[in-house]
Amino acid sequence: MATEMIETLDPCCVPIVGEAMGVEVAVTLAAKFKALGDPTRLRLLSLVAAQEDREACVCDLTEPVALSQPTVSHHLKILVDAGLLTRSKRGTWSFYALVPGALDHLADVLQTPVTV
Repeated sequence: MATEMIETLDPCCVPIVGEAMGVEVAVTLAAKFKALGDPTRLRLLSLVAAQEDREACVCDLTEPVALSQPTVSHHLKILVDAGLLTRSKRGTWSFYALVPGALDHLADVLQTPVTV
């Protein structure tokens, strides 16, 4: 697990169908969804999430996506910047871990409340 402080999710982010969201919340959410809008990044996130400990070394992610290490690192940086993954260095290698709750938070934003 990454030793960095994991940023907590913004509690003000309500489902899209709730009250209208503010500009800052919309910008933050758009960055997260934009990061997931690329097939390679979505695949990389899935590969990390599929690991037993929800963590993977960049060295293990290049072959499955058939891209060079610098290209994979670029995509992973975007996922880190979007708050979906964390990065920790161990020697010369970088390890990426899924931010706990990040995907659940995005799913919650898209939920439509059930009306009875």
